[in-house]
Amino acid sequence: MFTGIVEEIGRVESVGAGRMTLAAHRTVEALQIGESVSVNGVCLTVVAVDTSTFTADLSAETCRLTNLGRVRSGDAVNLERAMRLSDRIGGHLVSGHVEGVGVIQRRTMVGDAVEMEIDMPPAILKYCIAKGSLAVDGVSLTINSVGATGVTVMLIPHTLRVTTLGQRVVGDGVNLESDLIGKYVERLRLGGTNAGD
Repeated sequence: MFTGIVEEIGRVESVGAGRMTLAAHRTVEALQIGESVSVNGVCLTVVAVDTSTFTADLSAETCRLTNLGRVRSGDAVNLERAMRLSDRIGGHLVSGHVEGVGVIQRRTMVGDAVEMEIDMPPAILKYCIAKGSLAVDGVSLTINSVGATGVTVMLIPHTLRVTTLGQRVVGDGVNLESDLIGKYVERLRLGGTNAGD
């Protein structure tokens, strides 16, 4: 489980043959094999670690459903270690189980912030509410408004500086995870049927 508060921007050192190696500073401190790390919002399991890199396996499902299937050596990614139960939750509960990829439709400067419009699959959009939470490439964001095909979010200067969202442009694909609680509420309301149907 994660909070959506990115710890640092890492760099892809290598990717291929079902594995990804990432260069990082803070993320590798005391990191152990078997731990989970959020990479662009995707929960990955550490299979190797040294003083400046860690390696994780990439399944075919992960590559198909997320933007990690399109990353290349040198690309920047958002990194967050799994939260401890004793930590503050500065964002919201993020499982790292990305539901799909949205597409940035618009970026508009609003003072020193950026308003970003993201189109997304209807299966994700149905869990979005104004002033609710959405994880975008692993970053916990507040939804400003909900439209027919997507949402708008506001990126403050700090978020633009310390995450990869500051580098994203119109047309880029971003990993999306809707609010976990909304999905459980729907499942309970439907009497245990699969909420994804």
